[in-house]
Amino acid sequence: MPEDTVLGDRINMVFSGTSIASGSGLGVVVAIGEETEIGKINTSMAQVEEIQTPLLKQTAKFGKMISVVILFGAAAMFVFGYVFHDYEAAELLLAVIGLAVAAIPEGLPAILSIILALGVQTMANNNAIVRNLPSVETLGAVSVICSDKTGTLTKNEMTVTSLILRDHEFDITGTGYAPEGQIILDGVEADVKADTALNHFLTCVKTVNEASLYKDEEGQWVMNGEPTESCLVTLVEKANEPIERLELLAKIPFDSAYKYMAGLVEFNGERLIYVKGAPDRLFEMAGLEIGSEERAYWEKKMSQHASMGKRMIGAAMKKVGSDVTTIDHEDVQSGLTLLGLAGIIDPPREEAIVSVKECKRAGIVVKMITGDHKDTAIAIGKELGIGDGTRAIEGRELDAMTPEELMQAAIEYDVFARTSPENKLQLVQALQEHGHICAMTGDGGNDAPALKRADIGVAMGIKGTEVSKDASQMVLVDDNFNTIVSAVREGRRVYDNLKKTILFILPTNGAEAFLIFASILFGTMMPLTPVQILWVNMITAVTISLAIAFEKLEKGTMDRPPREPETKLLSGYYIFRIVFVSLLIGGGILAMNADLIQNGYDQAVVNTVTLQVLVLAQLFHLFNCRSERNFALTKDFFTNKTAFLVSGLLILIQLGVTYLPVMNTILGTVPISAEYWIIPIAIGLVVFIIVEIEKWVTRKVIGYRSKR
Repeated sequence: MPEDTVLGDRINMVFSGTSIASGSGLGVVVAIGEETEIGKINTSMAQVEEIQTPLLKQTAKFGKMISVVILFGAAAMFVFGYVFHDYEAAELLLAVIGLAVAAIPEGLPAILSIILALGVQTMANNNAIVRNLPSVETLGAVSVICSDKTGTLTKNEMTVTSLILRDHEFDITGTGYAPEGQIILDGVEADVKADTALNHFLTCVKTVNEASLYKDEEGQWVMNGEPTESCLVTLVEKANEPIERLELLAKIPFDSAYKYMAGLVEFNGERLIYVKGAPDRLFEMAGLEIGSEERAYWEKKMSQHASMGKRMIGAAMKKVGSDVTTIDHEDVQSGLTLLGLAGIIDPPREEAIVSVKECKRAGIVVKMITGDHKDTAIAIGKELGIGDGTRAIEGRELDAMTPEELMQAAIEYDVFARTSPENKLQLVQALQEHGHICAMTGDGGNDAPALKRADIGVAMGIKGTEVSKDASQMVLVDDNFNTIVSAVREGRRVYDNLKKTILFILPTNGAEAFLIFASILFGTMMPLTPVQILWVNMITAVTISLAIAFEKLEKGTMDRPPREPETKLLSGYYIFRIVFVSLLIGGGILAMNADLIQNGYDQAVVNTVTLQVLVLAQLFHLFNCRSERNFALTKDFFTNKTAFLVSGLLILIQLGVTYLPVMNTILGTVPISAEYWIIPIAIGLVVFIIVEIEKWVTRKVIGYRSKR
């Protein structure tokens, strides 16, 4: 065979790790250990470097940045307070520690983990098992999905869609193994009794057939036997009249060595040999010589249907004497009459077609990688909406390319046919070199290197091997492409909610840090103790910020392109918004404190009211953050029941902080009378209204569009 023959076409080879189902043979060992195909896969697995997820990269940068800012800020404030004010060193150190505690978002890592865990749970309920938390967020950044064809984009249910006889060509309606559909000729249901050739064809493919169909306990049609044979049984059941499965008087079982099966039957008082198999073998057995007019006719029909992605199966017959009781291969090598050809296709999943369209709207490129022949791959790709319906590239062409040419081909082509496991790995690496976040599907051990290298390796739960599952970040329970797209949708929702959580939590820290900073700067009394600051940080993170995790997908999320991998966790607008709200809350508290102190209120009362203002202002701000850009008070305002549940819980906790003696002792608070609650509620309302005005101005006047 040619040296560049792809693995799937090397019919003269047996690969290490293969199970022999039947027969015996003698072979020559041509490779051992690392040189075998399975050895090469193992070597590739060992050499593949796992990619760090975008979220881990972003949070690492964010953590370093905020740590440096807090350390330098705290040191600078200590020096300033010691030099320019008469603070005692111990008192100033305590204030600086309070500043550091205020600025550090202690609850953020916990709440981020909870949001990711909830995303994992949601995906599991939708048939996608995510094997590590950061992968949930990575799904939201996917820009390319490289998918297998069979069973993922298609139903993995072979279906006869056309039937070609010598004088007629029939269309077959219905898909899958359910016998629901019709055999159509010129727009009308074909009459089996009136068409002898059609009757013979259907009788042949049902009789010389070892498959059967039955309904399971759930009422679903299930095949028992080979998919190709089962779909022929389904075809026969679609006839307008029942077709009998004749008794086989003798038979020749199918074997890939000769590519046909035959049976001796008695039909209408005559003894016939029915043969079903590969068309090229039946052409020879029917005496159709290459170049003859009849052979050219059938080959033209085969080519037309193969270009539509169909696999062709032929049927033929031969009349024999009434005294014939046994048959062998010599009996069918000549004298056959070709009955016709059946065009079989593995139909695309309807939901996969919809999902591919959704991916296009979302700016996600879908690439189909299959072991099928080029024409079949192009035809199926066209039905699915993948590629342009005219171009595909084969694995052997990729093997002959330079790295630069391969990178260009990975972007230029969307359909890849007759590919090897190494081709999958090459494509993933090429796409990642272009800056794409890549999801790759696979089911076999030979797919493991590509699955491990991909940003999101997606293994098949039904037909996938344990090796492929171990190498992946996500397992599809139903092997359905639509499940991948649903997971991407959930990933975008999770990432948006992560960003909203940061947008919500950091103003708390900013307001607290601003208060401590202003107190040191002006040499006034600290508005909150370090313990109170820590309480505010933890209570806002653990209770009310959790509500954002349950926000549903915002309208238009799947209509925007994937975010760039290098997108910062805090955009310019986010920094502005955090600073703006921090100053808004902090400034309101400073004005309130100045008024209360000026009127001679006790410091413990001032601290208690300050604590409640911080918490309630954040509670009102929660409803600002439920939608990053849109108005808070919409028809969806009450859809997130968790937001109202945690709000009620927070109010109960804060009442306990104020009026329970044990909490007074721990946090240094004091009971306050009812009129003092007007201040926190008023400031919270003001914060809510001003932020909504800012969102409106940003959205309508400035025309801001988030670039995430």
